[in-house]
Amino acid sequence: MTSYKLISLDETVVFPGMPVTLSVDPGTDERILLLPKRGREYATVGVVAEVTERVKLPGRGFAVSLMGLHRAVPGAASTDRDGHLRIEVDERGEVTPPATLTAELEREYRAVVEELLQLRGDDGRISAFLRSITGASALADTAGYSPDLSMDQKIDLLETLDVVERLTLAVRLQKERLTELQLRKRIREDVDSGAQKQQREYFLNRQMDAIRKELGQNEASVAEEYRKKIAAAGMPEKIQQQAERELSRFERMGDSNAEASMIRTYLDWLLAVPWSTRSEERLDPTYAREVLDADHAGLDEVKSRITEYLAVRKLRADRGLPDDKRSGAILTLVGPPGTGKTSIGESIARATGRKFVRMSLGGVRDEAEIRGHRRTYIGALPGRLVRALRDAGTMNPVIMLDEVDKLGADWRGDPSAALLEVLDPAQNHAFGDHYLDVEIDLSQVLFIATANVADRIPGPLLDRMEVIPFDGYTVDEKVSIARGYLWPRQVERNGLVADDVTTTDDVLRLVVSEYTREAGVRQLEREIGTLLRKTAATVATAPPATPVVIDAAAVRRALGRQKVFHEVAARTATPGVATGLAVTGVGGDVLFVEAASMAGSGGLVLTGQLGDVMKESARIALTYVRSHAAPLGIPDEAFSGKEFHLHVPAGAVPKDGPSAGVTMVTALVSLLSGRPVKSTVGMTGEVTLQGRVLPIGGLKQKVLAAHAAGLTEVILPARNAPDLDDVPADVREHMRFHAVSTIDEVLALALEPAVLAQAA
Repeated sequence: MTSYKLISLDETVVFPGMPVTLSVDPGTDERILLLPKRGREYATVGVVAEVTERVKLPGRGFAVSLMGLHRAVPGAASTDRDGHLRIEVDERGEVTPPATLTAELEREYRAVVEELLQLRGDDGRISAFLRSITGASALADTAGYSPDLSMDQKIDLLETLDVVERLTLAVRLQKERLTELQLRKRIREDVDSGAQKQQREYFLNRQMDAIRKELGQNEASVAEEYRKKIAAAGMPEKIQQQAERELSRFERMGDSNAEASMIRTYLDWLLAVPWSTRSEERLDPTYAREVLDADHAGLDEVKSRITEYLAVRKLRADRGLPDDKRSGAILTLVGPPGTGKTSIGESIARATGRKFVRMSLGGVRDEAEIRGHRRTYIGALPGRLVRALRDAGTMNPVIMLDEVDKLGADWRGDPSAALLEVLDPAQNHAFGDHYLDVEIDLSQVLFIATANVADRIPGPLLDRMEVIPFDGYTVDEKVSIARGYLWPRQVERNGLVADDVTTTDDVLRLVVSEYTREAGVRQLEREIGTLLRKTAATVATAPPATPVVIDAAAVRRALGRQKVFHEVAARTATPGVATGLAVTGVGGDVLFVEAASMAGSGGLVLTGQLGDVMKESARIALTYVRSHAAPLGIPDEAFSGKEFHLHVPAGAVPKDGPSAGVTMVTALVSLLSGRPVKSTVGMTGEVTLQGRVLPIGGLKQKVLAAHAAGLTEVILPARNAPDLDDVPADVREHMRFHAVSTIDEVLALALEPAVLAQAA
């Protein structure tokens, strides 16, 4: 081991290959040991340095230029004759590792240092120096040149003897420096851009101020303009005070403040509400009825209700009585699609001389859609009702709340709950919008809601509505609507005139009965449109000399084969099939219930996507038939070792409702007795375990469906007999109705006589 004079370093670390100049006296030694200190302790590795030049400074000082040679591990210490401390060292020459171990690390280190130099603005000299270094050990030691490394980090690098580990440490340290520099650069850029933005906004605002002054539109004039608008808006006193308070805030903070734009938006919305504007209502019941009759066929109940509403308003006006804010009409039109619910709203507005606004509520799930967002949220807006008043431009429009039965509810709130206040005549004179935060009088608005199924409207909301059913049209009514409304409209839409094409009511009846099965007339209008489009193609290519006559043959050519069939007779020819009547979202419909038996343990199989209520009806039906087998003439062995299956076809369509019990009992009795159900009979009603027939709803829609399907007899609960008054007279003339109280009466009317069944 070699002994070297010790020179301790307190503020620097020298690496192999690094030149350094120190104010020390090496004496006559050509090589010395440079050992850095970590606090009061020496590092475990030092560097043997060679003296390249000695300089005597003024006074008694010395300066030497040194070149680091290699690492050395200090050992035993001793003192020479001159009292200098000498250290025995274990000199460690560099061992070059295989290039395969260091090549990737070298590339990564060079890339990181290049990024660092680019951020620091290197003039190229350090990059050239870095490229001139080829050894992995010397490359790793260049990290010690970095002024950003602390004394401890440099000593850690010096003490790492393994070249691969040292290069790995150098990469990590330089990455930390790179991350820090990138962060500093990003912060500096953000600060600079923020300052530039503020400076730019300042100059733009000054320019705007100058432009406004040239145009005479300074902040004072903007505020004065708002003040004039507020005074002219005719707001209620409390609302005007609110507007003036917001305007005062705007004046105090100035137009350049960030909140000023929010206040201006709020004032714009407050002024957009037509507080003092009202349509001049035409209170003429006779004229209103004429308009409604001209626009729509049938619908006598809704037409009568509108004329009654206008008659009451007319009497109060004629006798000088003030408007009763609690007498507002909240009409809800419930019925299948295509029956004219939405279009009659426009007719009501025209008949009363009011503006018409439609609000579609289908799929709305956010309560803020009705009440608006609070002003604390960015991008807040008023609710749909305030926007509807703005669009109408009056405080007494007709607002149609379309598809109210399709409102949703989730974590954002329940819009139907927000509508409770809107549709309550006792509350809607003081409706509160969250954005405007003032009370709005909606009592003069004529609300008309539409829905397909009343059962889907929440109970508290339905309680505030006056429900008017739209139960669909008879065949004669559809023919009348087609002749008076659909045909002329489709003639015009297809570029034709009345002299180009003609047809008869019999042909229209053919289209209604053989190509459509619906409660409304939407599909009928599509079929008529198809007929007239093909006629338009003929007229456009080769105009005929006489009007084109659309007859039955032309209907077959244009619409194809018959699409709707009366299949009741074929379906009920076999015992075990009964014809029921149901109400769906698209109107009334005929529902077949099929029963079958098989060997089994006495269970019951149900198919056809039945809901819980229909499943319970099926179990009640089987229980009733088994418990009354003897009176029904069914032998006990008919149930022994048998399992029963009840199926309602169209299994892809979910079905539920409390009116299928009678039909299920009839199907089971028909199966077990061998007596087919009469092909002309349809039935509806719920049954109890004692055989009582309970009342149902939607009788008119069910009767219309039975009539359209070719049935001539309908069995219904006795308590529903008064509801037959709602059925059109022409339908009642062609059908027989049997009001029953017990299931025995149903079976006597529905099943073929036993003698005929045996003969068959």
